[in-house]
This record gives sequence, structure tokens and C-alpha cells, in this order.
Amino acid sequence: MLSHRVIGARAALLTCGVMIVTAAVPAPARAGTAARRVPDAVWDQVADCESDGDWAADTGNGFYGGLQIGPSTWASAGGLRYARRPDRASRRQQIDVAQEILRRQGWRAWPGCARALGLLS
Repeated sequence: MLSHRVIGARAALLTCGVMIVTAAVPAPARAGTAARRVPDAVWDQVADCESDGDWAADTGNGFYGGLQIGPSTWASAGGLRYARRPDRASRRQQIDVAQEILRRQGWRAWPGCARALGLLS
């Protein structure tokens, strides 16, 4: 369940950030087959939506870190080289792992926020 803060962040991003985000993301990434690195600013917006930008988020919902990555996805995408869970890794490390997740799964890995940000149709 989303908090009111997350819903408010989504609404704010929808009203003032969607065009900026979609313009900043390379076309292959928008299509879900990221061939190039997505700018950190886009990951910050995904984190704002997923966790209110809390890169150390551990809310007890089974997903961790700023990008709310599950443990099995974290491990399979190489995250264990950094930390046991995403919330224990740095922002930079979480983004590096997220790039691999994006390459494998596309924006479907973050369906609600990716849709809200115009990254997934």
C-alpha cells in the first residue's frame, strides 16, 4: 500500500516532471530494452516515487533501498558484490544494480512508478 507522501510525490512528478523524464531517458530505455545507461536523475525520480527518495528504505514490505528491489532480484543482478540487501548499499551501487535489472527486465521491474513517470506505457 502506498503512503500519502508517495501518492503526493507521484502526482507532483506527473504534473511537472513527466516530459522532462521521458526526454532525458534514451529511447531504448523507454521501450524497456535499455542499451545505454539511464541518467542518475531518472533513477532519483524513480526512487522518489518508490521510497520517497530514501536509499536506505527498509519498510518491512520485502523490498529494499531507494528503488525497492527484492532480495532475489538484487542477488541475481549482481548486488551481492556490494551488500546483502539494497538498503545496505550506497545510492551509486543501487543504481549500478538497477541498470542491470533494467537491461534484463525493462521498466516492468518498477511497473507503477515507471508508468507514473512515463517510462512504461
